[in-house]
Amino acid sequence: MKVNWGTSIVIAFGLFITFIMYFVFKVQSDKNYDHEMVTEEYYKKEMSFQQQLDKEQNAANLTDKVTVSATPQGIMIAFPASFNKDKIKGKVSLYRPSNQKLDFEVPISLSDSNLLIPKTNLVDGRWDIAIDWEYEGKAYLNKLVVNL
Repeated sequence: MKVNWGTSIVIAFGLFITFIMYFVFKVQSDKNYDHEMVTEEYYKKEMSFQQQLDKEQNAANLTDKVTVSATPQGIMIAFPASFNKDKIKGKVSLYRPSNQKLDFEVPISLSDSNLLIPKTNLVDGRWDIAIDWEYEGKAYLNKLVVNL
């Protein structure tokens, strides 16, 4: 049987489509490819977006800002020294973009104006840090990125 060039093009397209569809079905059915959303309850979280913007604006308006630095011991978060450490409440959320299983939160409990997150809890690489805190009834939110 002789195959002309038109038939060859149709066969080539058919093989190409079969090749692509194989990978589409493989990605959709294989558990190694995780398709979960980055944030649980995404839509509910978006409803509180204006409150989050207000907190970020409060933090930006501070004259003495919160600083975050990577040290050999871990991540050091320094709150404004002018604030009374006993009145600072809140939490620090550490988000690992590459692996959701490494995400965790630390409540803010200060012995001085600094908070140290030990290196033993952290993996080297990028960490997105959200410091959601309150001082004398006013809410603040600082978002920073640290590379270890």
